[in-house]
Amino acid sequence: MGENPAKSHYAQLNQGEENEMEIFGYKTQGCRKALCIAGYILSCGALLLLFYWKPEWDVWANCIRCSLEEADIVLLRTTDEFRTYSRKTVTWISVSALIESRSDYPATAEEDSIFSKAIMKPSLQVKSIQVQKIRYVWNIYAKEFQKVGALEDHHTCSAIHAKFGSGLTCNEQNVRSVICGPNTIDVPVIPVWKLLIKEVLNPFYVFQLFSVCLWFAEDYMEYATAIIIMSLLSIFLTVYDLRQQSIKLHRLVESHNNIMVTVCRNKEGFQELESHHLVPGDTLVLKEGKTLLPCDAILISGQCVVNESMLTGESIPVTKTHLPQADNFKPWRMHCAEDYKKHVLFCGTEVIQTKADDRGIVKAVVLRTGFNTAKGDLVRSILYPKPMNFKLYRDALRFLMCLIAFAAIGMIYAVCVFALNGEEAGEVVKKALDVITIAVPPALPAALTTGIIYTQRRLKKKGIFCISPQRINMCGQLNLICFDKTGTLTEDGLDLWGLLPSERNCFQDIHNFPVDRSLPWGPAFRAMAVCHSLIVWQGKIQGDPLDVKMFEATNWAPVEGITILHQFPFSSALQRMSVIAQEIGGEQQIFTKGAPEMVAMLCRAETVPSNFENKLLLYTAQGFRVIGLACKSLQAGKQSTDLTREEVESDLTFLGLLIMENRLKRETKPVLEELSAARIRSVMVTGDNIQTAVTVAKNAGMISPTNRVILVEANQIPGSLSASITWKPLEENKTEDYRSLEDDSQTERRIRLALESGQYHFAMSGKSYQMVTQHFRHLLPKLLLNGTVFARMSPGQKSSLVEEFQKLDYFVGMCGDGANDCGALKVAHAGISLSEQEASVASPFTSRTPSIACVPELIREGRAALVTSFCMFKYMALYSTIQYLGVLLLYWQLNSFGNYQFLFQDLAITTVIGVTMSFTGAYPKLVPYRPPSQLVSPPLLLSVVLNILFSLSMQIFGFVAVQQQPWYSRTDIHSACLSMNNHMENYSSISSLGLHGIRGEALEQTDNGYKSYENTTVWLLSTINCLIVALVFSKGKPFRQPIYTNYVFILVLIGQLGICLFLVFADIDDLYSKMDLVCTPTMWRISMVIMLAVTLAVSFLVEEAVIENRPLWLLLKKTFQYHSKSHYKRLQRVLEQDSAWPPLNETFFSDSVAISVEGNMGGHSNPTFDSNEDAL
Repeated sequence: MGENPAKSHYAQLNQGEENEMEIFGYKTQGCRKALCIAGYILSCGALLLLFYWKPEWDVWANCIRCSLEEADIVLLRTTDEFRTYSRKTVTWISVSALIESRSDYPATAEEDSIFSKAIMKPSLQVKSIQVQKIRYVWNIYAKEFQKVGALEDHHTCSAIHAKFGSGLTCNEQNVRSVICGPNTIDVPVIPVWKLLIKEVLNPFYVFQLFSVCLWFAEDYMEYATAIIIMSLLSIFLTVYDLRQQSIKLHRLVESHNNIMVTVCRNKEGFQELESHHLVPGDTLVLKEGKTLLPCDAILISGQCVVNESMLTGESIPVTKTHLPQADNFKPWRMHCAEDYKKHVLFCGTEVIQTKADDRGIVKAVVLRTGFNTAKGDLVRSILYPKPMNFKLYRDALRFLMCLIAFAAIGMIYAVCVFALNGEEAGEVVKKALDVITIAVPPALPAALTTGIIYTQRRLKKKGIFCISPQRINMCGQLNLICFDKTGTLTEDGLDLWGLLPSERNCFQDIHNFPVDRSLPWGPAFRAMAVCHSLIVWQGKIQGDPLDVKMFEATNWAPVEGITILHQFPFSSALQRMSVIAQEIGGEQQIFTKGAPEMVAMLCRAETVPSNFENKLLLYTAQGFRVIGLACKSLQAGKQSTDLTREEVESDLTFLGLLIMENRLKRETKPVLEELSAARIRSVMVTGDNIQTAVTVAKNAGMISPTNRVILVEANQIPGSLSASITWKPLEENKTEDYRSLEDDSQTERRIRLALESGQYHFAMSGKSYQMVTQHFRHLLPKLLLNGTVFARMSPGQKSSLVEEFQKLDYFVGMCGDGANDCGALKVAHAGISLSEQEASVASPFTSRTPSIACVPELIREGRAALVTSFCMFKYMALYSTIQYLGVLLLYWQLNSFGNYQFLFQDLAITTVIGVTMSFTGAYPKLVPYRPPSQLVSPPLLLSVVLNILFSLSMQIFGFVAVQQQPWYSRTDIHSACLSMNNHMENYSSISSLGLHGIRGEALEQTDNGYKSYENTTVWLLSTINCLIVALVFSKGKPFRQPIYTNYVFILVLIGQLGICLFLVFADIDDLYSKMDLVCTPTMWRISMVIMLAVTLAVSFLVEEAVIENRPLWLLLKKTFQYHSKSHYKRLQRVLEQDSAWPPLNETFFSDSVAISVEGNMGGHSNPTFDSNEDAL
């Protein structure tokens, strides 16, 4: 073969994509498989269960390494930090029945496609695997697995028109259909039995099953039954929840899985078929009327108006134009750049209107099918969510490992004690295994989730819905929130404020809206009337709110006066839109509107007023949204359909500026002030103009009036690969209207003073951000540290920015209206969508009210949930340790707790506390610090260790002290109360005989060997100690409401304490006999209560004065010079020492080769500026 076998054994799947994986080839070996089957039988299925949990072990045991070409099993490993393994079987698809009669296959459309490269000769079979609902086939030439179900990216615009314009032949369609599979987003409702088995095989429930079997063997029936009932209830609730989710998802996608569509067949005309037969390359014919799209498709003729609310969250009709027939060698997507989406119709969206061109029909080529589509991708993100790495869960696992190690020591101790005393082997094993079920609390995972369930319920009441409950704890750690601007910080709609017309390169008088006098008929008026993408739908004018406001301001009715012949839709990459329109009997004219800077660049210089920049700055600095208008007449004899966008949008005449007001929402300022007071950074990420964004940031309180704003501009140097970056104070750009009387030196001095105190904010555009990521990678962390306003950001740049903040160890929240924020909402630690459209399914949190007031609410609840998790963890760890220590003490005397004693502690105390402790709500005020994020933090560990020592001391003291009492007898458990017992006659025969070590027959029936003074003392002390620990660990302020507000928990504690004290002081024979307790003198009972009171006082004092003493811990940090290891904190400390940062009014140049932002963005170093950045 001539290849490196190690290399051919391994490859990467979806390289550079979000779901990138490593793939390894393996071949099943008969003898290994036989040995494994023998192992399954001999281990009674335990080995099979282990292989179920660890699929990589299964593959390594059953198979041998081989090249991917020979593999019949592949092992997949994710490339993220979790390195999760999964096992897939290679399947073979036969296409011989379709091809054998076709000697000329492959046909024209197939020559360079994956379909022809995947068919093995002469067997005519295709080798495939299915990973996360996507099918991959083996390319026999490239020797790698490639995705099918999508049209290849290498096709040029002209090739798509030429190869697929007239459709595929029936045979080509059949072959593609067999290889790609059906065009369905099939999410079957998972059967209950499958969900049940999956849930039951969870390691936690397997451990519970082991515990229950052991308890049944020891006749510990009641608690075993209670655990079974609780586990079944928990399993039932989980299965029910998963089933409901499965049904909901099934209903979401089933609507468009089977639609009748019309396709073009090469040489055979039109054909009607069901949509699940569609394949990439098919040509769809879109007819009049509403149509739900069953796949992603590229429009190749005509024009469509589509409702994309399912994908974007915006119920604004979007105009789609056909793919140009550009005759060049660039792949179609590269040719169209970021605008390619303007030609793509997405699966699940609805075509509202179609408009045919001179060719007569509206046609589209199928681009992607099934789970490869945009909707399929959305559904897959729900089915296979990205795992989140949170220190709490990682530490919880480590802590459980420590408890298991702790239990192992106890097991060795138990074996030694019982074996040396000659106990039966079976009893020794049972006692040793018992230690594991005591030391490792089986209810721990359930207890940790209860707090999150209650928080989820509280959030739901406040109108915040959560589809990813494990992220709730993360919300408690958020320290940076990115906000979209329009519709999030500001009102959704814009109000038209004024029109500043321009004639003969001079601005005229401004027309304010609403105007008493109507606008004069002229080019600016015509631009407002026709330069939009509005449609009349269901009797209403619908479209972009900005377009609606602009059109309404003209008081024009959509009549036949002007016809829009052609439209170039708005592009966020180009920041403009254009139309070709014609008045009846008049000439054809082009109208363009968009970002003023962009429109001015496209206009003839002599038509742009000389004070254009000053005027623009005057309005944007006041927070207005400004739109530029331009037009030109079309030369006679030119067909509008033949013109390219570049030809249309050139040599324009500047018409003026449209000024729109975007008001802040009422709750924006108070919410941002609350976040600022809690030291949570707010960052604006918007698609709007940078000046407008900065002004809104200032008005909203994101940037304080005393702070300086520094504009960071990075540009590509024309004609070279290098770029430049400049830092300019924004105040420098102010116009004459705002210029202060200070001289330059005073201004410079004032700015420098603000910078030295760290009171500055960076503002940059999406273009500059892109340049920085490509050319000035080493500066990016420094810029992000004080970056507050990011304007003109594309959806991809928003996602990238969130990820860059995460690399600096920020816990990032993203709040947006779900429109173009979908990607950022998914990658953030907590994405909060203010839109209830289907697009928000990608977001972990959705707010019913479109207001950012949900952000502090979510952080409050997240902090409360996180603290509750810690409290619960500490309590469960202490409860199991207290019980563990008590049992080990009694093992010394070959004794233990009785079944009812275990039952009372496990069920009546711990389970009830576990359920009610989490009822405590969130504290209404956000404090300026966060709860700890990890279990292995000094205060938390110290709290657990000290309380274990207090419990151990008290139990040992009680255990030893009881043996020193004058009434104590190891053999006669009734000696203490005989002299004062009213029932002396029952025991007179025993006492007269003096047989203290011999029990009467009646007593033998009630004594099961557990009764002893040590047992009674240790059990009563440990039981009430559990209540003490529960009270001490139930944290209130500053993250949760005071504990007395949790009435249920307080009543439960009082009730439990009452029962325990009743057990201490009651002397009811039947009750004591049932509970395996013995009578002790009243003074000893009082002594036990005093011991417990002292433990409570000491424990409470230590918790409040040491563990919860924040100033003390800050002092210790300062004394021992402990600094946060977070990347952004380290960077802050470095920059505080750097007097040259930021380099004001300076320009740096980069000679390094640009790196692709799509590729790996890490590790790039600029050799030109490697001064002290390496120290970071």
